[in-house]
Amino acid sequence: MVKLVRHKMFTPIRSFFKDSRATGVLLIVCTILSLLFSNLGGTSAAYVGFWHARFFTPSGIIHMPNSPLMLINEVLMSFFFFLVGIEIKRELKVGELASVRKSMLPVLAALGGMIFPAIIFTIFNGSTPFHHGWGIPMATDIAFSLGILSLLGRKIPVQLKIFLMALAIIDDLGAVVTIAIFYSNQLNFPFLIGAATALVSIIMLNVVKVRRLAWYILPAILLWYCIFNSGINATIAGVILAFCMPLSKMNKLEQILHAPVNFFIMPLFALANTAIVLTSATGHFFTSTISLGIILGLVFGKPLGIFLFSFLAAKSGIATLPSQTSFKQLFGIGMLGGIGFTMSIFTATLAYQMMDLQVISKIAIIAGSVISGSLGYLYLTRLRTVPAMHVVKSISDSPVYEDESIFGLAALNEPALI
Repeated sequence: MVKLVRHKMFTPIRSFFKDSRATGVLLIVCTILSLLFSNLGGTSAAYVGFWHARFFTPSGIIHMPNSPLMLINEVLMSFFFFLVGIEIKRELKVGELASVRKSMLPVLAALGGMIFPAIIFTIFNGSTPFHHGWGIPMATDIAFSLGILSLLGRKIPVQLKIFLMALAIIDDLGAVVTIAIFYSNQLNFPFLIGAATALVSIIMLNVVKVRRLAWYILPAILLWYCIFNSGINATIAGVILAFCMPLSKMNKLEQILHAPVNFFIMPLFALANTAIVLTSATGHFFTSTISLGIILGLVFGKPLGIFLFSFLAAKSGIATLPSQTSFKQLFGIGMLGGIGFTMSIFTATLAYQMMDLQVISKIAIIAGSVISGSLGYLYLTRLRTVPAMHVVKSISDSPVYEDESIFGLAALNEPALI
């Protein structure tokens, strides 16, 4: 009897955490809870203060993340980007992005998804003192966009998830370049040189076919540390590392990291980054040109730019659509591309020094992201889709078929690739 009760209690929980939609549900729940805790009188100060509390005072010699928020955004999220980088590299090697024409589609889609929102923001703010925020609606948030897409489960072909992931990665790389050029006060070139040195050492280990992962740990840590101190967002180190390490040894590590990333790191990320206090400045939200530029840039600029550039690229023969997908589905992915969040919020803190302008920007980012995510989800649920099944050819050309993993992507038995 006791065993039966335990089975009934824990089986639904196990099923939930095995479901690819669990990640999306957790992100949404954590975001709602964080906004509530941030604005309830009894918990607001303590809750928001916790994420910004300093572990230590940075010294001139060693500079490390010194608050829970920085620890999550700069360190833990690097593991998320590492997993994403592995998936992208696999697809570039043997999957949907293996040909030049297929890989060009997310590149051009990301370019359109950056240009259109920036133009829309500039239309509303180009002649105002707020014009410097044009980079805010440019970025697509990987964690939240994939989380929302995972809610659709097997209704969405895995090729679309790979496309969105590749688009978001390229989009974030574009945002990093934009921040480095237009929003960074200064880049630390000695640390950039250190990062380049660490990167070269990782590449050399791969070239000489070093397969023991222990050899990669020290240069990987050095790479992250140098990028963190160079003035560039440190999470990009995760993508760089994944691209430079051998895929043949990544499968086991990937399986180990999937659950912690999905059910620990990403929920923490959502809790920490939505700890936003709604101040008196919120009253100006509905009349601010900043709000209009950000919301319209995310809700309309993103899908229009992504779809138009994808459509033109496919029709002109420059690129091809992912297999088992259509232009209608691509438009829905463009809607989800309007989920800004992480890089958008980060850019807002750099674009505006006044706290009131930052608050208005963050609220607009959340509002635009919620609208984009809701529209994209509702739109895609109404499309007829093919059950997600992914085919990967190994060196022997024997196909490997796998269903979706908990990450929302294919967990594949990979061939021995570098």
